[in-house]
Amino acid sequence: MIDPIALRIGPLAVHWYGIAIASAVLFAAMLGTAEARRRGEDPEVGWSMLLWVLVFGVLGARIYHVIHEWGFYSTRLDLIPQVWNGGLGIPGGIVGGVAALLVYTRVKHLPTARWLDIFAIAVPLGQAIGRLGNFVNQELYGPPTTLPWGIPIDAAHRIGEWTDLSRFPEATTRFHPLFAYEALLSLATLGILIWVSRRLAHRLYDGDILIVYLMCYGVVRSALETFRVENWVIAGIPTATWLGISAFVLGGLALWLRHRTGWGTPFDQPRAGALPSEPSEPSEPAEPAADDSTPDAEAG
Repeated sequence: MIDPIALRIGPLAVHWYGIAIASAVLFAAMLGTAEARRRGEDPEVGWSMLLWVLVFGVLGARIYHVIHEWGFYSTRLDLIPQVWNGGLGIPGGIVGGVAALLVYTRVKHLPTARWLDIFAIAVPLGQAIGRLGNFVNQELYGPPTTLPWGIPIDAAHRIGEWTDLSRFPEATTRFHPLFAYEALLSLATLGILIWVSRRLAHRLYDGDILIVYLMCYGVVRSALETFRVENWVIAGIPTATWLGISAFVLGGLALWLRHRTGWGTPFDQPRAGALPSEPSEPSEPAEPAADDSTPDAEAG
């Protein structure tokens, strides 16, 4: 497997996981910039709120992961801040990021639903790229498989019964790459969001793209959760499955209600004071005014 440390500069170690996360943020932000401009919003505003969204998104994602794996972290509290070793739960990241965006837009008097849509377009791309870090850290994998795309997992990174090397030898056992499944499905989600936002713009309200994203992610997460073991469960069902099903059902209900009642700002309606999304047509030069005065017949 790949060494998780990409580069050492004296005492400083640059981890591949960190590079993956930084790349995810950069490319997602670039996509968000393009979407903000297309929607007639100032991209600089998006960059200004990005730091807050990232900080609280990472904080929420880490809290979710630590709760999920509390049996491990309860005896190793010193590992909780070590985000570079992996361990970010996307459901927690979504909650943290959305909360930060809500507060920021309210304080700055910005259209909250429109900016939620802009960030929602960018998030799946960030997820797809960021999941590559899970491959380096040998995490987010499923049960053993004989499929040709199965990946090896070192004994030190295995959990549960898969630590028994007599039954699951390192040399021959391969596992489902759940991180790759989620990355591919995230790209599919991105394609759906782009298609909906372009082809159905005349039918949408601001905030609909976020709801569609949450519904798509709910389906993806619920499906992938069936591969995972040692989950954080409620009533015998993985918590992520509860959240995924809830996101899909409540999201669908919200879409139906807001379109039935006409609740929301039209998606393609420019906001007062927003930047123009398309350059305006140059106006025709004004015709010179006709001179109705009568010239002198003859200078005397």
